[in-house]
Amino acid sequence: QVQLVESGGGLVQAGGSLRLSCAASGRTFSNYAMGWFRQAPGEERKFVAAIRSGGTTYYTDSVKGRFTISRDNAENTVYLQMNSLKPEDTAVYYCAATYAVYADSSRYYHANVYPNWGQGTQVTVSS
Repeated sequence: QVQLVESGGGLVQAGGSLRLSCAASGRTFSNYAMGWFRQAPGEERKFVAAIRSGGTTYYTDSVKGRFTISRDNAENTVYLQMNSLKPEDTAVYYCAATYAVYADSSRYYHANVYPNWGQGTQVTVSS
């Protein structure tokens, strides 16, 4: 089990940048795959990005080239650098963790494989 706390959300104009952080408890953070998901009002929670324990990264198409996921295992933290933000990026962003390892990388795109979740941080992009 791991506890997750997100930070770094806020209000930004379109074209601006934000960096989200997710601090994790526990001594085995480096063994977890970490994901970022987002949920806009009235919509389901959607995959944004993930990073496996070995550093392999995955992104949903709408954020490729704009967002970067990274991790610092010494600090037990995963980051989401968000550049060129658009109003459609507005959502509550959630950090998630899973200890499971999947040969099929598409599994990491699904919220139901992550048993550990943070409380979320609001990102609002104004036009």
